[in-house]
Amino acid sequence: MRGKLSISETVRLKAQYSDKLACEYDNFSENNLYNQILKTTIYRLVHTSDVDKKQKQELKRVLLFFGNVDLIQTDHIKWNKLIYQKSNQNYEFLLNICYLTLTGLLQTTDEGKFKLLSFSDEHMEMLFQRFVMEYYKQHHKELHPKAQQIEWDITDGQENSMIHFLPKMRTDISLHKADKTLIIDTKYYTKIMAENYKSTYRSAHLYQIFSYVKNLDRNNTGNVSGLLLYAKTDEEGLSQGNSVRIGSNTIGVEVIELNSDFKEIAGQLEKILIQYL
Repeated sequence: MRGKLSISETVRLKAQYSDKLACEYDNFSENNLYNQILKTTIYRLVHTSDVDKKQKQELKRVLLFFGNVDLIQTDHIKWNKLIYQKSNQNYEFLLNICYLTLTGLLQTTDEGKFKLLSFSDEHMEMLFQRFVMEYYKQHHKELHPKAQQIEWDITDGQENSMIHFLPKMRTDISLHKADKTLIIDTKYYTKIMAENYKSTYRSAHLYQIFSYVKNLDRNNTGNVSGLLLYAKTDEEGLSQGNSVRIGSNTIGVEVIELNSDFKEIAGQLEKILIQYL
């Protein structure tokens, strides 16, 4: 016998006068769906016209390790059915990148050739949010990083049909340390500032983070802070580390330079914790 005995299936076999036992066991194979997605993504990038030659060489070297893994049709991948647990949690971030890459590839008129679509701000914002979340999950589990649902601060016992039509408030990232909470809203925009008669931060973003903070800090303790975290663009005139106290709460705006060494990016993310928590 191998693995765990399946009682119900064994009983069914006995009813058919079979002398076999039914077992359940894990089959550990490198030719699994997760590796197949990785190999397919690498393979398509190697055959994409607008990937740098040096990057292609690196990808080809990685591809050698996937010799026993099959290529698959990407339109058959059920992305929402992929399950991540302790044994395979390292795949999650990689497969999120695979998803963004594969959904951004177009087949060209040349057979077997692909072309990358330009990623929209929406795609990049999703990737940026996942990156920041995963960084804090990896390096600061004690802060319990998660996306948090915030309820509207409605007076107890108040009955109003309008309550049912209020939009849901869900943070990108919430970090908790003792009695303090930092709400981070990640943003990826080609232009960070809004241009009217002068340059200002986008009002909708500020109203959003302010609403999150005030509805979570119902007792006005001042222990809840909010941060708009932007990925730096080519836009000029942006200053680092702007924050202001509104009532008892701190609302801040930070800009992260992603086009730099990872140690520098990590340093900026660590500095945020020092400043706000």
